Amino acid sequence: MEKSNFINSLANGLEVLTTFDANHPSLTISEVSGITGLTRASARRILLTLAALGYVRQEGNAFSLTSRSLAIGHSYLNASGLGDIVSRRIAELSSELHESVSAAVLDGHEIVYIARSSATKIMQVRISIGTRFPAAITSMGRVMLADLNDADLEVLLAKHPVEQLTPKTKTNTDALVAEIRAVRTQGHAVVNQELEVGLKSLAVPIRDLHGRVIAAINVAGPATSDSFTFEPRVLQALEVCAQRIAQDLRSN
Repeated sequence: MEKSNFINSLANGLEVLTTFDANHPSLTISEVSGITGLTRASARRILLTLAALGYVRQEGNAFSLTSRSLAIGHSYLNASGLGDIVSRRIAELSSELHESVSAAVLDGHEIVYIARSSATKIMQVRISIGTRFPAAITSMGRVMLADLNDADLEVLLAKHPVEQLTPKTKTNTDALVAEIRAVRTQGHAVVNQELEVGLKSLAVPIRDLHGRVIAAINVAGPATSDSFTFEPRVLQALEVCAQRIAQDLRSN
């Protein structure tokens, strides 16, 4: 993009908005400045502007997102047609399998949840629409990263090193590239306790008319539970669900 077409203030404002997450639900001006690298004065102006527009609220020295910020994500879901279609289909799958089913899209090096149908509480980390996790250590992330070519994949993993979240988390870039290459070949991903101890998940991609991966769905459950196994029927049910979502999107 030409430099003359780039609006720094808009970019900075969006960066401040995305600073808030499950680990940072409330932030001071100094904290926003530290996370984003903006000067304290710039962070203050942006936060006060977002507050005036209704996207954040101020309580004392701290700021937090308001429900109006959801409008940005909902606009994407409504425009893409993913939201309602995916929610309906994964609810059907969750009812069929009696397991928790989720859907996500890829945003840079992270996955963003766009729908979820929970059979039981299986994670200590709260998941809702908009929740983000590192793509490289999630099953949905890996099936979406597998759609990248090797060069882009290696650059992304090098730029965003994986944090050791559990004893099983793969953090070595070469090992992750090899794992994601295998996912590309087999067409699905299994992640066993890399994101959270006790959690295992199986994911497949959702593809558009041209075969490009646009989202992913997964089934997740306790890694130690006898009731949750990745039998062929579970993978087959996931693949059928992904195909139905793709068909729904094409006819929508």
